[in-house]
Amino acid sequence: MSAPMIAPSILSADFARLADEAKAVEGADWLHVDVMDAHFVPNLTLGLPIVESLLKATDIPLDCHLMIDDPARWAPPYAEAGAHNVTFHAEASDDPVAVARDIRAAGAKAGLSIKPGTPIEPYLEILKQFDTLLVMSVEPGFGGQSFIAEVLSKARAVRKLVDSGELTLLVEIDGGINDDTVEAAAEAGVDCFVAGSAVYGASDPAAAVRALRSKAARASHHLTLG
Repeated sequence: MSAPMIAPSILSADFARLADEAKAVEGADWLHVDVMDAHFVPNLTLGLPIVESLLKATDIPLDCHLMIDDPARWAPPYAEAGAHNVTFHAEASDDPVAVARDIRAAGAKAGLSIKPGTPIEPYLEILKQFDTLLVMSVEPGFGGQSFIAEVLSKARAVRKLVDSGELTLLVEIDGGINDDTVEAAAEAGVDCFVAGSAVYGASDPAAAVRALRSKAARASHHLTLG
């Protein structure tokens, strides 16, 4: 059994001190980078140049979440730059499998994300072509939103397929993850927990990462701290 993965979201970090903020979460499994284009979502955030700079400043694998239109064009360069995992939205792509193929060919893991209101069933068959499923537990675009518990049914459905051997992928969740919600997500079968303000709003971000990992392990049926 593996340990819960914690991916601090730099959307909640101090953008003027990103290298220092990456160091502040030493021990995290991934560093989550939200890329927003002001088209697919109403907000505009970090892009490829920032990712390239972060790659030079940290050894933590970068988990790039692309909330953007036209991922077929924009996703592969993040993989080519050295991102560990590149996730794009199902709602933004006419051919998610082709995008996943290109991401993998460029050297990264490929992730598929779905919004809270998007059903999981139409995508179950193509999940065999992905390394990660990112379940959004808030509407994509802004940090600090409240957790939408109803999305946990999607995590449970995919967890069953993973446990039965039909799928091999990580179940990730993003949005409103904190001390009060991480246990419910873990119980539902999540492997990787994206946390923004719960980590970067803490006086000791690295300690917050460890605390979230511990809480998730206690609640999970398939993860452990060892």
